[in-house]
Amino acid sequence: MALEAWLTLLQAAQQIQTRPWLDALKRCGSVEALLAEAPRVLEGRDGAAEALAKIAAPDRAALDRWQRWLSSASRALITFGSRDYPPRLAELPDAPLALWVEGRERTLLAAPQLAIVGSRSPTADGRQTAEQFARYLAQRGLTITSGLATGIDGASHRGAVDALGGTVAVLGGGLDVIFPREHASLAAEIASRGLLVSEYAPGVEPQKLFFPQRNRIIAGLALGTLVVEATRRSGSLITAHLALDYGREVFAIPGSIHNPLARGCHLLIRQGAKLVEEAADVLVELAPQLEAEGVVLAAAPPESETGESSPVTSDPSYEKLLNALAFSPTPIVEICARANLTTAEVSSMLLLLELEGLVEALPGGRYSRLGKKN
Repeated sequence: MALEAWLTLLQAAQQIQTRPWLDALKRCGSVEALLAEAPRVLEGRDGAAEALAKIAAPDRAALDRWQRWLSSASRALITFGSRDYPPRLAELPDAPLALWVEGRERTLLAAPQLAIVGSRSPTADGRQTAEQFARYLAQRGLTITSGLATGIDGASHRGAVDALGGTVAVLGGGLDVIFPREHASLAAEIASRGLLVSEYAPGVEPQKLFFPQRNRIIAGLALGTLVVEATRRSGSLITAHLALDYGREVFAIPGSIHNPLARGCHLLIRQGAKLVEEAADVLVELAPQLEAEGVVLAAAPPESETGESSPVTSDPSYEKLLNALAFSPTPIVEICARANLTTAEVSSMLLLLELEGLVEALPGGRYSRLGKKN
């Protein structure tokens, strides 16, 4: 049975890197032929003895456990070369042998996707930007793909879910081991409206080395990758560079030169990433690819109210304070000087502006203005 053969292969493949197996699978034409040729395929490779032992005598308890997990109608194992395997991912030289998926919207794997990634500890403005971009682009018909991490990833998935759009979450462990745990409810929502994806079998705990591997799937599934906020050493830049290697588009949102979370984006822009200021900028750049694939986007959603008109901000003194604030972290002493107000006045007004979602309080007694709210 093909499923039994695939599960046996995946158990053995844990001992060897993916590419040798993938190359051999393409040559052999079927998983059964590959298993028969395994001694020759693995000759001289590290881990060959362990892999061959798994093929000769697979862990029956593990195979039974995986088959039970797959017994749900909302779950599947999508294998390389099968009808449901995403065509863009199949182009990768190190494409996963198979994808474990949960959710009923499996067609999203082949749908036009945009990956949105960024810092796990973003600013409030960055989180809001990711959610707004994801909401708008999901409403237009793009599937939003990310890694379910805290910060920008979670905000991106949330924006797509709230827009009733498609979203794909690629995990760095088994789909029954949601990480981080605080995103368990979000993962459940994604499974109901979109798709959870992993190349790691159920029961596999997330490990640090799995996440760079996970990133290649995020980049490989998507037409392009958008980085919202990231330091120069961020894992998000790994995803972006993988996207460049795969010939996909890379976009980055610029920020203040004083914001460490903007430096990764600025580095990408210097390296050739497209600078975007509005979500519609992404669609302009992707238009030729979308047209070539015959994708017709939905009409743009109506303009939403900015949210900056409120009983608080209609007061001229608050408007003056907002104008004195920068979008980069600013010490309260400097704010007072710009607005010509006392520290007590500014502190009280900043508190109300923070409650309105127009100002963010930062460490060291600094504040920054946030972008317009939907």
